[in-house]
Amino acid sequence: MSRKEALSQFINQIHGRPVVVKLNSVLACLDGYMNIALDQTEEYVNGQLKNKYGDAFIRGNNVLYISTQKRRV
Repeated sequence: MSRKEALSQFINQIHGRPVVVKLNSVLACLDGYMNIALDQTEEYVNGQLKNKYGDAFIRGNNVLYISTQKRRV
């Protein structure tokens, strides 16, 4: 099964169910509706990097909160 087919199957399985999405990214833009544009977006699963997406856009009505990542020294 290709990666695209596996992703499509996963999305179909969780469609309509509550989910939690955590992203590591750089905030590029935020508007009055809390729509968010992100740069350097990465997906981590169980602490391991799985995908790098680059730019991403999230509709503000789906955002519960935004926090900063602690900087490593």
